[in-house]
This record gives sequence, structure tokens and C-alpha cells, in this order.
Amino acid sequence: MNRNSSLSRKTVYGLVTAGLLTASIFTSALVALPPAQIARADVAGLDPTRSLNPLVEKVMPAVVSVEVKLSDKAVADNGEGNGGGNDQMPPDLKNFFDQFPGFKFRGPQGKQGPQGGGRALGSGFMLTADGYAVTNNHVVQDAETVKLTFQNGESYDAKVIGTDQKTDLALLKIKSDKTFPHVDWAKTEAKVGDTVMAVGNPFGLGGSVTRGIISARGRDIGNGPYDDFLQIDASINKGNSGGPTFNLDGEVVGINTAIYSPSGGSVGIGFAIPASTASNVIDSLKTNHKVTRGWLGVQIQPISADIADTLGLKDTKGALVSDLTAKSPALKAGIKAGDAILKVDDTDIATDRDLAKVIGSIPPGKDVKLAIIRDGKAETVTVTLGTLPNEKPEMANLDTSKEAPADATSLSGFGLQVGPGAGGRGVKVIKIDPNSAAADVGIKEGDVILKISGVDVSDQASVDAALKRVGGNKVLMLVKTAQGQTFVTLERAKG
Repeated sequence: MNRNSSLSRKTVYGLVTAGLLTASIFTSALVALPPAQIARADVAGLDPTRSLNPLVEKVMPAVVSVEVKLSDKAVADNGEGNGGGNDQMPPDLKNFFDQFPGFKFRGPQGKQGPQGGGRALGSGFMLTADGYAVTNNHVVQDAETVKLTFQNGESYDAKVIGTDQKTDLALLKIKSDKTFPHVDWAKTEAKVGDTVMAVGNPFGLGGSVTRGIISARGRDIGNGPYDDFLQIDASINKGNSGGPTFNLDGEVVGINTAIYSPSGGSVGIGFAIPASTASNVIDSLKTNHKVTRGWLGVQIQPISADIADTLGLKDTKGALVSDLTAKSPALKAGIKAGDAILKVDDTDIATDRDLAKVIGSIPPGKDVKLAIIRDGKAETVTVTLGTLPNEKPEMANLDTSKEAPADATSLSGFGLQVGPGAGGRGVKVIKIDPNSAAADVGIKEGDVILKISGVDVSDQASVDAALKRVGGNKVLMLVKTAQGQTFVTLERAKG
């Protein structure tokens, strides 16, 4: 394992200061049916072992190619283009995929640089008869103009109504008074093993369909706190971004967004935004042209079995607060690093991702009650949610990155030597045994240990006092890294 992978994945996923606090030219003829019939024609009872042609004929007229002319700035920033490769991805997302040798994230839209005329190609689908269409944000980002093309070759200019970068969704509107074929969101959640069909414009070849199944649900790919992707094995390639994945009833169960790939081609691991997430975001974009989310202002991480044991929790459910944002609602309400949040109002929080999604779904300004465990005791804290900032907010804790005196202090049994932290806050790791448990969880030289067993530490005396509180060999430490703060559990070496 990469020595930094444990901490980096926790902090990439735990940096939830934002939320609590990521084309087709169709050639065949349009089916000659009225739009309502096209959109809702009965394909229920379709035998998946036979041809999917009846399903294709019903839904294909509502799938569109998305051709974007990029702004001059976007073309200049993109250089010669890399077809949606790693260099276009946000740093956190790029770092996540870089942990897997040979595999890179691909946003399968295939942006082209100056040699491609400053264009981006993707896919989308019509959601309403009056011309509203859905695609990915990364397909239309930096768009100067947008054109949608139907299977029968008809093209229309479209306007970007609103985008949401955090879920990678965009809502478009065709500039026309015509009535268009359209499809509906799925009425029920897709299940693992369900047969699905993806439709889009791979490599700009035109309308294509691929068949597969739902391989997994609830995938977190490091795109942000709202990750809840469907994993599908239907082939998805560059140009499929923003296209729909259908169930056998002809309903949209997901929006194709990303793939694992060593070269940009499909290897059968694709990710789609589930309809349940997309429908709420698109409704908000249609009504308000933006998405407004509640904001708590905490950095969180999962509760591992070791952390649950050291905190005296009966299981690993909940989200552990590792840091807070300056001037945040959580800070004002008295939430502290080390609090385990188990419930928001009447909603149980099973994972840290649950907390991000629940808080993000609540309107700003509303009071919520958080059920927490602090120092082994159950408490309830009322917080008035703020509005999620557009920019990453400043963390509340003092800077510990400055150089500090290197008076060596030993953390006996953990393979660490530490010195005083900047401003007398924490102890800075100045030497680490590469074969120690600390190295295994990703601690490295320059990191600062802020707390041991819930006690603030700054020197040998405070370290010794904190270790005396430990009832067993496992010790919970709050560590500040270059990416943020995170809790880790270390076991004292025997002997």
C-alpha cells in the first residue's frame, strides 16, 4: 500500500467543509409517434434475453448529442487537449485515481484543444416536451455555444440554464417552441444485477447503445462529499458523458459520467449518477438556476473499528469530526473535533457520506439537532445550518505548518520522534520508523499530532499524561497533515 494512501483517502473524502461544511449525430429516422407516446410507450415485461430493439426504438429519439464550442480561455487553458484525461480533473479526484497503477480517471466527453477547433462532444437526453435537456457539467463547462442534435439529424441551439459542479450535472433548454420526445426518471431505485442499457455518442461515432448490468451501488470515486455513483459494466467511452442509462421500462436510472481506464477506452467499469440524486438537482436548477445546500462546516471521516473501540462506540456507524471551519455553524454551536455524529434530527447517520448528503439536502437557515457522542457520553447539539460557500472555507485551527524547535521527544512504542509544534500547539513528527504502524497508516515527517486520547499535546509532559489515559494498547491520535486533519488509531508496539 502507498504509505500515504490511508491518510490521503480519508482526508480527500473527509474534506467535506464544502457540504457539511465533482454527443451524437444520429443518422436513422425518428420513430413517427407523438412525443407523449415516444416518452412513455409501454416496454414493461421486455425479455432481457431477447433483442433490446423495442427499448431502443422507444427511447433513442429522446437522446441527443451535445456539441459545445469552447471559450477562447478554455481552449488556451486546455492546450492541445487530452481527451478527458487526468490533467482535466480536480486535484482530489486525480489523486484518488492515481492510487491505482495503470488506471486513470476519464471524464468520457473527449474535449478537444485548438486542433479540434475548440470543441467538446458529449451526450444528453430530453427530459421534458418543451425542450429541457440534461447532461454533465463537465461537458458544457466553459461553453460559448451549445448545440443539441437528435437522431433524425435535426439540430437546435441550446442555452445552459444552470450547472452544479459538485454533482457534475447541467440543465439545458432548447431555443424552440416545438414539442420534443422525452423520457422520464426511474420510479424505483436501480438494484445490483438489474439489466441496463447505456445510450450515447462514443468517440463521436453517433448514437450507440450498449448493454450491461448494475455492478454495484453507492460508489465513492473521490469526486466530492455527494458521491453515490452506480457502477455499470455497459461500455462507456469518450463522448458518452451526460448520456442516459435506461432500465428495461425505458426510464432513466443514471447519467453516465466517468470510467476507469488505462487508455481512455472502456474496460467495463463505468460510473453513473443515480436518478434519485440527479432528479432533485435538476429540479432545483430548473426552478432556481442553481443548487443551494445546507452547510454545517465540519471536516469528517469514517469511523473505523479501531476508532470505535478507542472512543467506546458500540459499532462503526456515524461520522467523526476531525476539524471545523472558521466561523462555521458547527463551531458556533459548540461542535468539537472528536465528536461522533450519529443522527441528524430523526435520520440515522451510518457513514460520513450519509452526513454530507443529509446536511446538503436541508435548506440553509433551518435548525437541526445532532445526536453526538463526546468523550463517551451521548449529547444533543442544535445547529442552525448556513449556506454552502462556493469557495473552500478556511479551517478554524491555527496554522501548525511553520518551523518549530527540533527538541526531540519520543513517542515510545509508536516508532515516532516528535518536537514542539508551531505556537506551542501539537507535536511535530521529526523522525519516523518506516516499518512502524505509524508509517503504515500514512503518518510522515512534518505531520503534527494535535491530540492523543482526546488530550491536547505540546511537549513530552503532555504526551506522557495523554498516554496514561489509555486503557489498552490502542491510542487515538488527531493528526494534521498537508491535506487537513484526520484521526488515526495506533497500537503500541509490544516489548
